[in-house]
Amino acid sequence: MANRGDHPTVPPPRRRFTSPPRRVTLTEENQSLLNSFRSPAALTPQETATCTQSLFNLMTSSDASQFRELVSRLGYGSDLRRMVSLLTSNTAPFLQTARNANGSNRMQDLIGKTDDVDNLFLIAILRRFFDVMCDCDSSRVALRGLRVFSQEKRAAMHDHVLHGAVDLALDPDGYVVLNEIINGLDPRSFYGDRLLYVVARNAHQLSDHAFGSRVVQRVLQLNDLRCTRDVAVSLRGHCVYLSLTKYGSYVVEMLLDTEEEAVMVADEFLWGCNGEKLALLARNEFGSFVVLKALRVTREMYRRDLFGVLVDKLMPFVHHLGGFHGRVRAFLDSL
Repeated sequence: MANRGDHPTVPPPRRRFTSPPRRVTLTEENQSLLNSFRSPAALTPQETATCTQSLFNLMTSSDASQFRELVSRLGYGSDLRRMVSLLTSNTAPFLQTARNANGSNRMQDLIGKTDDVDNLFLIAILRRFFDVMCDCDSSRVALRGLRVFSQEKRAAMHDHVLHGAVDLALDPDGYVVLNEIINGLDPRSFYGDRLLYVVARNAHQLSDHAFGSRVVQRVLQLNDLRCTRDVAVSLRGHCVYLSLTKYGSYVVEMLLDTEEEAVMVADEFLWGCNGEKLALLARNEFGSFVVLKALRVTREMYRRDLFGVLVDKLMPFVHHLGGFHGRVRAFLDSL
């Protein structure tokens, strides 16, 4: 008889039978490609052209199983290196593959497998860095490298980002990639600090641009006081003009969110504009938003020296501030 404190014996769980992974049969074209990578003999020019086309077909195919099977059979040694060397050695096929959604995904799968493979990808990316970064699909290959490459390789890529940051910011696809890089960097890190400084130093050129303005806005959204101050210093003396433009006005409005920079913007409005010019700014399609925000911010800061003078300059022209852009007049009438 079992004692009260005894526990019944629990049988071990039954083992589940797991079938081995199913081996994919390579197509005749891909089997020939595999044989070429395994062969120690150098490829003839004609064989190179044939293999390059077959590799492009493999990388961009909607069926990923053939790619995975071929890579698994190559292993992680010289055969894989030979495949990636063919993939990256010629700029045109490399870019064509990287700019294909499937090709980009397969390249990202290859990055990080071995240091030799990463070296080949690094060389190919840096060779046509701007072209790679200014495409939605190929840029994902570069961003993958920035995440998984060794520190030395990432440093080489960061140097290229710093050198081409302004050109990337002005490109309709490049600015998106640059903002993604900014999002992933620590502002206090060496490269993060340098990249933010490059953007801030060129804020005057970027702020009045459809895409560059979005990069400056992204930097300001980090709420890093030092970087915000650097942007403000770069824009000092240009805030009135920028407030009259669609993209520049967004940046000036964001500067008004920080007390120190708000004082700078308000000072520029006071000493750079007489009453008539300030009224023209308040009537402008974009400037009216900036002037209204400057009034609200300085009032909330209890800066009578700023708020009061802004109001005093605008009041003689209040009757001109009606119509479609009457938001400033409505604010003044409410005082």
